[in-house]
Amino acid sequence: MKRYLKFIVAGIIALVFIGTFVFLYQKSQPQPVVYDEFTPKRADISKTTIITGKIEPRDEVNIKPQISGIITEILKEAGDYVKAGEIIAKVKVIPDMGQLSSAQSRVSLADINLKQAEVDLEREKNLYDKKLVSAEEYDKVRQARDQARAEKSAAVDALQVVRDGVSSSNANASSTLIRSTVDGVILDIPVKVGNSVILSNTFNDGTTIASVADMNNLIFRGNVDETEVGRIGVGMPMKITIGALQNLKFDATLEYVSPKAVENNGANQFEIKASVNVAKDVQIRSGYSANAEIVLSSVKNVVTLPESAIEFAGEEAFVYIVKEGNEGKNYVRTKVTTGLSDGVSIEIKSGVKTTDKVRGPQIINNVK
Repeated sequence: MKRYLKFIVAGIIALVFIGTFVFLYQKSQPQPVVYDEFTPKRADISKTTIITGKIEPRDEVNIKPQISGIITEILKEAGDYVKAGEIIAKVKVIPDMGQLSSAQSRVSLADINLKQAEVDLEREKNLYDKKLVSAEEYDKVRQARDQARAEKSAAVDALQVVRDGVSSSNANASSTLIRSTVDGVILDIPVKVGNSVILSNTFNDGTTIASVADMNNLIFRGNVDETEVGRIGVGMPMKITIGALQNLKFDATLEYVSPKAVENNGANQFEIKASVNVAKDVQIRSGYSANAEIVLSSVKNVVTLPESAIEFAGEEAFVYIVKEGNEGKNYVRTKVTTGLSDGVSIEIKSGVKTTDKVRGPQIINNVK
């Protein structure tokens, strides 16, 4: 029994050895080279570039106060639509003590002058009634009283403006009421109730109460590389894709190319702007990231081949045209003249007909 077991084990070992030898022999044999084949076809080719940027309103207006003070009430919030003249916030004036004291002194002086002018007028009237002074002298005294009365009114108004930010004579145009200067959507209100605000002057830009923009008038703003800026020009059409609205594309028209480059990550780039056409039922938010596709050049109805079928040698290009022979397929290396390429397909100007077959990349284990 042990003798038969030894024979069986030896037989199994021999079979494994022979099987391994046959497998290695087959693997060592040269495999037939198989190539993919293409038929030239007529098609359109466009060379495009993608420009990254964002969507912005064409005009964004910052609403600033006409006086310094403290925010006491905010009547609107970001996202609200406002018309020019609508009140956005209210400001309580914190008067400057020097200006307040000067205004109070002016009122006191105007009051004294008015009282004296009224006494003078009364005295002059008594003399005029007795025919002791001329009408001309009486009119001069009455005019002085009217001027003193006007000065008193102006002084009171000035005091109210310094103290309260508004006077009784111009309450409708109160500078304590912060109004929108344009029609549009409120994009941001960066202040809160209780915040101090200052008016714009020579030394300060002033506090922004709100930013308002017309969201029906949008532009795409981006940067194009200096290697491509020479191929674009004002008036060229563009397609805009917004990251937050992947299923939608918008038409745009290039309307500005900066004459000056800016350095961005070591590369010179030029700012561009394009007007965007947006349907009224589509809501676009300011600052959306977007990509703009612009056609740099294109050709129509030309003979094309996959670029992978082209062999480039210096400035020349070649293809291998399939020729059927008695011994099988033959590949004839043929010089061609190429044209525009979109990175996948390339224009063939001469050297190949649409009836030819062209060798493509080698297929290895049925994988291209």
